[in-house]
Amino acid sequence: MTALLGMIRHGRTAWNGDGRMTGRTDISLTEEGRAALIGYAPPTELNGAQWHVSPLVRARQTAEILSAGGEPYPGSNAVKLDIEPRLIEMDFGDYEGRTLAELRNDPDAHMAENEDRGLDFLPPNGESPRMVFTRLQPFLTELGTAGGRHIGVAHKSVIRAIFANAYSWNMMGRPPVKLKWDQAHLFQVDDQGGIQPLQMNVPLIKKVMATP
Repeated sequence: MTALLGMIRHGRTAWNGDGRMTGRTDISLTEEGRAALIGYAPPTELNGAQWHVSPLVRARQTAEILSAGGEPYPGSNAVKLDIEPRLIEMDFGDYEGRTLAELRNDPDAHMAENEDRGLDFLPPNGESPRMVFTRLQPFLTELGTAGGRHIGVAHKSVIRAIFANAYSWNMMGRPPVKLKWDQAHLFQVDDQGGIQPLQMNVPLIKKVMATP
């Protein structure tokens, strides 16, 4: 049995705009982030999919808008959103809330050495991309066993961990595909939690809004 999984990143937050590492800090979408989602829905390849959503508010707000077929108000379309704790963002530990530029200029952060570890990049008191995928694998196995179509609304580091595994990329050097974070990324998942890439950078669909 295999399943189709479409991963979608949450919309923009204030910390995204500032370039801050946003892990478990539960920050909402900005008004601009919400506005950029209104009127959009997942691509047709994911029609009828089951929704799985990170528990963080920025992911839940994104899923509420997109699952409503682009309508701006939660509840305008009766789609069940399953909150999935294993889709929570990577734990950035002591790097939380700091920018890459700040960390790279801080000799005590040892950022260059850490970045050279690729999949094993590990913020102090945090989580590595390899650890993220390890916690995701039971969830992916469940999807592959169930089959069907699934949408995951999550975070950049979560999607990158899945992407890296699908392409056997060690997160060193250039990625095999440059991901566009306002689009969906499609993977095939088997009943062992194995991941294969299907299509990256699938645009969301612009919906025609109903007139009141």
